Amino acid sequence: MSGSSEIRQPQPSTLAQNHPDHPTLADLGLKEEHSKEAIMASVGASSNSPPQTATPTAMSDADPSSPDAVVNTRRPGPAPSPGPGGLFTEGPNARSKSVTVADGHDTFGALNCHPSAGKSAPDHNPAFRVGVSEDKNKRCRRTMEDSHSFVYDYCGVKGQGYFAVFDGHAGKHAAEWCGQNFHEYLLDATLSHPDQAVPDLLNKTFQVVDSRLSALAASGKTQSGCTAVTAFLRVEQDLENEPKGFTNPNLTPRGLMHGKGEDELEAQTSLSVRAREDSIGASSSGEGNGSGLGRKMSGRRIRDFVKGLTSSGSNEEVVEDDGIAVSASDGSKVEAIEPKSENGQALKRVLYTANVGDARAVLSRGGKAVRLTYDHKGSDTQEAKRIMDAGGFVMNNRVNGVLAVTRSLGDASMKEFVVGSPYTTETTLDQSDEFLIVACDGLWDVCEDQQAVDLIRNLQDPQEASKKLLDHAMGNYSTDNLSVMVIRFY
Repeated sequence: MSGSSEIRQPQPSTLAQNHPDHPTLADLGLKEEHSKEAIMASVGASSNSPPQTATPTAMSDADPSSPDAVVNTRRPGPAPSPGPGGLFTEGPNARSKSVTVADGHDTFGALNCHPSAGKSAPDHNPAFRVGVSEDKNKRCRRTMEDSHSFVYDYCGVKGQGYFAVFDGHAGKHAAEWCGQNFHEYLLDATLSHPDQAVPDLLNKTFQVVDSRLSALAASGKTQSGCTAVTAFLRVEQDLENEPKGFTNPNLTPRGLMHGKGEDELEAQTSLSVRAREDSIGASSSGEGNGSGLGRKMSGRRIRDFVKGLTSSGSNEEVVEDDGIAVSASDGSKVEAIEPKSENGQALKRVLYTANVGDARAVLSRGGKAVRLTYDHKGSDTQEAKRIMDAGGFVMNNRVNGVLAVTRSLGDASMKEFVVGSPYTTETTLDQSDEFLIVACDGLWDVCEDQQAVDLIRNLQDPQEASKKLLDHAMGNYSTDNLSVMVIRFY
């Protein structure tokens, strides 16, 4: 043995390797030898004024006035080239589509776009309003791995809606991808199989999306996963004692349910700043007026937007969208149709939900909290039995000692045990149904279902309600990313 010895560099701890999104003691301004009390004192001191980032202005969007902002001056046109890895944005944070406002009451099915409540639509009475608030929770998380999405007049039918929150783990990519694409897959399923029961369509959509994420993993683009909670508000009529929905004749399926058009869709929905495209029912051939699909985002902010939507005030900001166009296969805008009963019976609204993992949807029915989802966790005895029957194990309430949730989208390396089959519910809404809360476990870890309902029941402004729930979670020391969506029914 030689007289010289090799000096080993200190290696990250196992905890740091398994959870790179958690801050180190150095990030918190602490040294290794500091006591637990010192750490808690530091966390407690920062919790007095928790930072909030409420969308409408997505946390991922750079402020053009900031000296550090990088503005993409690319003009609307063909689909933007996919980002690094072919699909995803740069940086560690998952990026949700910016919340925008349409010029009138018709959003043309655009993602994360509110109908206008201004003079252009004075007589428009919406079926619902959406408010969203999110926060990275920088005290405890280095990165934001949540995404969210909503659509008014979903599937081109007035009064319908789509709402979703995706909570990522082991990276942002699965959640970001789902936030941009899941609604297109569900739309494709409803257009391809209009007479099939919606719970079956949701189940099929989850399976196809899960398979797509596995394919992306096989190509080396991502190994991450996400929990998911989705809700589809559908207008129906009863014909011959069978529920039947409405189909917009101007929309055609892409073929996503049959493995067609994925690359084109992902190119269109990749999040290049200020060069985003989003098409409903566009042909997979890509024919049509490309410029009609382009999004033109103005830099102007609109204050008091939510105040214009509801009776209560809010000083949150949104980005106005000057030219939203969602196109059919010929490039023309698709206007939402007005559902009309064929037999004279009253129409009904049915809320369908589906989830994997521990993100939840909670309905307020006459002030009583009704959970519409199921927590898929390693602590659940039924889920643990399913995993052990498949040859896996649960240790410390984690699948194979690693993952705390037992169902998710993505997580290709554990797909044998962590499946993508969702829990689904079907609820016919009535006058007693007030609002729906859709949120990741960052809220539910520190707030019971009924407590959440009680906190916001008297708030008519859904944006204010979502922010209040976020503030409550932050004030009660939630240690996770936070995404909270509130849908107020009218």
